Amino acid sequence: MSAEEKKPITIVPTNERNWATICHLSAMAGFLFGPFGFILGPLIVWLIKRRDDAEVDRHGKEALNFQISMMIYGLAATPLAFVIIGLPLLMLLAAFDFIMTIVAAVRCKNGRPVRYPLTIRFLT
Repeated sequence: MSAEEKKPITIVPTNERNWATICHLSAMAGFLFGPFGFILGPLIVWLIKRRDDAEVDRHGKEALNFQISMMIYGLAATPLAFVIIGLPLLMLLAAFDFIMTIVAAVRCKNGRPVRYPLTIRFLT
C-alpha cells in the first residue's frame, strides 16, 4: 500500500465530490472532440469551480496535470508512429489515459485521494 492509500477517507459533501469527480471525467471529452478536449474539459470545470471548494481545486489540478502529461507523452510518441513502435505506443497511451481517468473518478467519488502515476506536476 502506498502512502496515499493509507490516508483516511475524508468526508466531503456530495455536491463538492460530484464536481471533483466531474473534473476527472470531463477529460473524456477528448475522445469525442479531439486532443484538446482532454485538457479543455478539466480546465473548464476547474476554472468555474476552483474557488468554490478546495477539494475541487485539488482534483482539478491533478486531472489537468495528468492530461497535460499525457498530451506531452503522445506528442513525443507521434514521430515514432512512422516506426513500428509508434502506433502501439500511442494506443497504449490512449488506453492508459482512459483507464486511469476512470480509476481516478471512482476513487474521487468514494472520497479517496487521487494521484495519477507518471504525472508531471505543472500546477501545484
